[in-house]
Amino acid sequence: MGDRITVCATCREGAGRALAGRLAEAGVAVRLVECLNACGRPLALAVTGEGKATYLFAGVEPEEQAEEVAAFARLYAEAPGGEVADARKAGRLRFCLLGRVPA
Repeated sequence: MGDRITVCATCREGAGRALAGRLAEAGVAVRLVECLNACGRPLALAVTGEGKATYLFAGVEPEEQAEEVAAFARLYAEAPGGEVADARKAGRLRFCLLGRVPA
């Protein structure tokens, strides 16, 4: 399994599906799930990769931050073990981070 972004499909009445579509068009591997259990701060997504740290984001604005999510995916792909040391290239997305789970 390569790196992928898991997006909540039910957040914001379809906004999760729209974001997943935009990410897929940008060449990012995406998986939709029914819930990431971050309902208090929709839209939620997780960035995962085998043997890598996992990042959980919430409060993502799908229309405004799709490119930031794609930028983080690129940083994550290049980061050893998924440990993104400097996420400034991901813009405001870094302020949506709920947590990082080590590999």
